[in-house]
Amino acid sequence: MEVSVLNIKGQDTGRKVVLNDAVFGVEPNDHAIYLDVRLFLANQRQGTAKAKERSEVSGSTRKLGRQKGGGGARRGDINSPVLVGGGRVFGPQPRDYGFKLNKKVRLLARKSALAYKAQENAIVVVEDFTFDAPKTKSMVEVLKNLKVDDRKTLLVLPGADKAVYLSARNLERVQVMAASALNTYKVLDADVLVLAEGALNVVEQNLNK
Repeated sequence: MEVSVLNIKGQDTGRKVVLNDAVFGVEPNDHAIYLDVRLFLANQRQGTAKAKERSEVSGSTRKLGRQKGGGGARRGDINSPVLVGGGRVFGPQPRDYGFKLNKKVRLLARKSALAYKAQENAIVVVEDFTFDAPKTKSMVEVLKNLKVDDRKTLLVLPGADKAVYLSARNLERVQVMAASALNTYKVLDADVLVLAEGALNVVEQNLNK
């Protein structure tokens, strides 16, 4: 699949790039996408929820009443879970919500997400660019020139670029990331994928290992 390379003014440079079929032309695997997105979301969870159990609650361990004959349920000390202010039974504990996912499955998921974007003609390739200084107005102008200013956009750069990142930081529907950090969730979450020409090579190299 060939895509025209545009400049930041939205003009066709006359050059075309070929999207590698091994990455952008695979048969999408929905289950692999599901697993990779689930892993991404699981890794976003802090996992710091914590409730005190019976042994952790502050209070005397003296048995409050006799075992039988009181007319109520059996209970021991004031930390008993059946009493107000007592410990919690099977409460949440700090944990890691992540799980193991094979590398080949993750690669397939990313390829599948990119393949969906290619099928939807939602990939724009632009010449490598940067800004002399961070300026939101400059980023807005670039997006208008590329005709993606009304869509949720993921801009993928060959590497970290502070000026471009800061220029897009205040734009609600625009996200900037380096090609090495590209993941399935971010690709699918965007309406259109804007790839810098240099980033395209990085993406294809990373996914064709």
